[in-house]
Amino acid sequence: MKHPMRRWLTLVFILSAILMVSACKKKTAPPPPPPPPAPPAPTASLSANPDTVEKGQSATLTWQTTNATDVSIDGIGPVEPNGSKSVTPTDSTTYRLIAKGSGGTQDATARVTVNAAAVAPPPQPSLTEQQLFAQNVKDIYFDYDKADIRADQQASLQAGARFLQQHANIRITIEGHCDERGTTEYNLALGTNRADAVKNALVQGGVAGDRIKTISYGKEKPFCNESNESCWQQNRRGHFVYEQ
Repeated sequence: MKHPMRRWLTLVFILSAILMVSACKKKTAPPPPPPPPAPPAPTASLSANPDTVEKGQSATLTWQTTNATDVSIDGIGPVEPNGSKSVTPTDSTTYRLIAKGSGGTQDATARVTVNAAAVAPPPQPSLTEQQLFAQNVKDIYFDYDKADIRADQQASLQAGARFLQQHANIRITIEGHCDERGTTEYNLALGTNRADAVKNALVQGGVAGDRIKTISYGKEKPFCNESNESCWQQNRRGHFVYEQ
């Protein structure tokens, strides 16, 4: 009886050992795989050259992006991921680039400053020949009871002669005037002498005599009506009148 029991126990032991070995050899379940890496975020840069222009001039926008599938610039529209483009803004403008990809969105800006064009002053109206005459040909003044050209009037007379030489189509009348002292007849004669003195000086200065008429008004057409030396001086003159 002892031998069968021993065999049975031996068999049980062997089977238990086999089961234990089998259990040890069972494979452990592998860990789950890691999640896929997040897609990289886009990058973007935008520059303008030059960044300051005069009105009507152009600038060049240059941009670069990475990891972007959709790139656009405000005011321009869709563009390639990398590139350049000439722009001519009418006013100062900030350009904005937007780069989109599976990893998100990135933007960049560049500003082009447009200098305002200087406003030209309105053209001055050109002067008429008669206005130029009034600016350049001045009356000649005389001393009391004299018809000689004073030294201080020579420069004014020479300037008038030069202007008349440069404008050969202009014809003039020289009026002889006197102050209120003396008789009407005497002042008419004195006025004639003054007008003739001015004409002769102009002719000597190169102005054709047939362009010049003379007339005397004596004391009949005063420029000033007060009875004092300051007023009388204004009335003793050879007065130029534009005729053509």
